[in-house]
Amino acid sequence: MQTDVEYDEYCDPNNPRKIKYDDILAASRRIVGAVQRTPCTKANMSEKLGMDLYLKQEFMQYTGCFKERGVRNTLCLLTEDQKRYGVISASTGNHGLSMSYHTTQLGIPCLIVMPIHAPITKISKCEAFGAKTILHGANMAEAKHHAMSISKEKKMTYINGYDHPNVIEGQGSIGIEIIEQVPAVDAILVPVGGGSLITGIAIAAKHLKPDTEIYGVQTEKAMGMVEALRKNERVRVPVDATIADGLAVNLVGVNTFHSLKGIVDKMIVVKEDWVARAIMHIVEEERFVVEGAAAVCIAAVMAGLFPNLKGKKVVSVLSGGNIDTTILARALERGMASEGRLVKFKVTVSDRPGGMAELCSMMANLGVTLRDCIPERAWVKGDVFSVEMKVIAETRGWDHTKELIEQVKKNYKEYFFQEMNERKEAPGAKRGPCLAPNPVCMQK
Repeated sequence: MQTDVEYDEYCDPNNPRKIKYDDILAASRRIVGAVQRTPCTKANMSEKLGMDLYLKQEFMQYTGCFKERGVRNTLCLLTEDQKRYGVISASTGNHGLSMSYHTTQLGIPCLIVMPIHAPITKISKCEAFGAKTILHGANMAEAKHHAMSISKEKKMTYINGYDHPNVIEGQGSIGIEIIEQVPAVDAILVPVGGGSLITGIAIAAKHLKPDTEIYGVQTEKAMGMVEALRKNERVRVPVDATIADGLAVNLVGVNTFHSLKGIVDKMIVVKEDWVARAIMHIVEEERFVVEGAAAVCIAAVMAGLFPNLKGKKVVSVLSGGNIDTTILARALERGMASEGRLVKFKVTVSDRPGGMAELCSMMANLGVTLRDCIPERAWVKGDVFSVEMKVIAETRGWDHTKELIEQVKKNYKEYFFQEMNERKEAPGAKRGPCLAPNPVCMQK
């Protein structure tokens, strides 16, 4: 039982609220004009991935995330007294941005509580949108406790970003739009954090087209919903630092957990390396910049975790595009390295005039780009006329990398390449529990 301070009448473990389609439909009509009806277009990667893949582009919302839908719907349903006292929430990311923007649009006082280590860019954006921010606590749990304390003290309405019933109903409008935009859809892939997005989409899609398969995707470092469904109870799980920080929820929602049981066909867990690769491919092939949480579904498809969807019409929800530029750069480099397009090696060359130039010339003749090069002289064993070069090079892929390795081995006596394996996961690896009462989707 939670303490009185943390009691939330809208998210009561002893009285979970079942989300209904009629409320989702009402929410979708309520938010028309206030949020974007985002495109859902066929992906350029479709042929390569072996399916008709459509991308629901929620990163095109004004604040760059689907969260606007649930926030706007919730704010519209506040009483006059609640609007006067204002709203409060704890957030380090997209929910806080959406709250800040829409409360300003509606003239409702808003307070966002963030941990003291929250990204400066997120703090600045929330304040730029018009909300007041408070930094408190070392983590989200402490920030939330403080926010709920303030809500009780100042009679402000606390809005849970992933479990408030009206928030879930707002997110469900995406499901209605998907069925309208791709009527023959066979499956919908949804990133899962606290669960509001998949719960709303699943209820709406299953109501409008009951044979639609709904799959939730999490990463190996943020498996809150997978563990909850496996144990059939909400469990608090440790969450490691993850590239999909939008999914880093250690305890899933009360209402989401009780509403999605039996309507989600399967939960899938994908490895972090695949997420970095997916971000890179989405940037290169679709020209979209998305955050890690938005890329997890494409990552799971690339990893071969959906063999049953080959040749089918599939919609993947690109939930947001608020990725830090530093993380984006790291993700692109990790993605390139995991696909053999970045290679690191050491090679000992002559330290006489022209020695380094010969190495560079050999690489240039192969069409390999030299990204970085550090000479090391002090710790080289043997003659003093040699220098060890630490090289980072860019190639076109595994075959090109192997060509480079062969040439280095042919021209130099001393070299060292890090172990490089083409990272291919066996289909079906790291699958989550199947939740369907009659899982026909996996029989093929």
